[in-house]
Amino acid sequence: MLETSARLLRLLSLFQARRYWTGAELVERLEVTSRTLRRDVDRLRHLGYPVHSTSGTSGGYQLGAGATLPPLLLDDDEAVAVAVGLRTAASGGVAGIEESSVRALAKLEQVLPSRLRRRISALHSIIVPVTNGGPKVDASVLSLIAGACRDCDGLKFGYRGKDGAASTRQVEPHRLVNFGRRWYLVAWDAGREDWRTFRVDRIEKPALSGRRFLPRKLPAEDIAAYVTRGIAYEQYPCRASVVLHASVERMAELVPCSMGTLEAIDESRCMVHIGAHSMEMLAAYIGMFGVDFEVTDPPELVEQVRRLAERFERGAKAGERELVISH
Repeated sequence: MLETSARLLRLLSLFQARRYWTGAELVERLEVTSRTLRRDVDRLRHLGYPVHSTSGTSGGYQLGAGATLPPLLLDDDEAVAVAVGLRTAASGGVAGIEESSVRALAKLEQVLPSRLRRRISALHSIIVPVTNGGPKVDASVLSLIAGACRDCDGLKFGYRGKDGAASTRQVEPHRLVNFGRRWYLVAWDAGREDWRTFRVDRIEKPALSGRRFLPRKLPAEDIAAYVTRGIAYEQYPCRASVVLHASVERMAELVPCSMGTLEAIDESRCMVHIGAHSMEMLAAYIGMFGVDFEVTDPPELVEQVRRLAERFERGAKAGERELVISH
């Protein structure tokens, strides 16, 4: 009986980790026969869990929504991650969930083993959340979009561009990315027939379109870097690519992701893609990194760097003359 109970808990954990499992996958994961799997599924149903099944060669199972929330089965690292996430959510960023996050955190900490409470307490004691006046996103909107990404459900919504222009979009949502205090949706825009990145706080009245879709190949392997580049680089009128004579690890500490993106070339060099509102600002930013560099693009930046160097040289010479006069 103990072995059966442990297997039921394992089966319930698998259902919570992924929406749909084929029968063959569950048989392999649980190391049981198909007959034993069917009996275990029936036991879960008897306990009140709505496990739906489909027949056929590709038939499988999924845990549906019931009248009550089933117990969540978390390992140590998952429990710590949830507790830290709830504490962070309680400090703001997603509108309307601060109080709910505090209540959920209190419930979780009541049932945590002492060893995990000590780990979480140590983390909470050194983490200081920084709040600001950035835009907040409604939790129900995030939940709807995340579910659509997971289930390959099309979305329709109104959208306000950065210039305030309104439009209506039909998209295939693929990924949600959190960057700083903002959330971004990466989706295939059916009207534009191309990938688009949408700021979630500018999305209005999102709803399921009723159209399912097959997942597409994403526009980049590193989707977070793809979104970051669009925010930190492509939005600026002036852009440049510059080789920095320093390792990518060193420059990652000096170049904020809001300013540019980095690519390793070798152990002692990396490429930065950087944007700004003017060539003069670009030249100043690059000089502030404190390492030797080579401008690869655009040619206009080379001339701007030369003018800035001449200005610095004139300033240095003027300073030297002042020192001589004062002495």
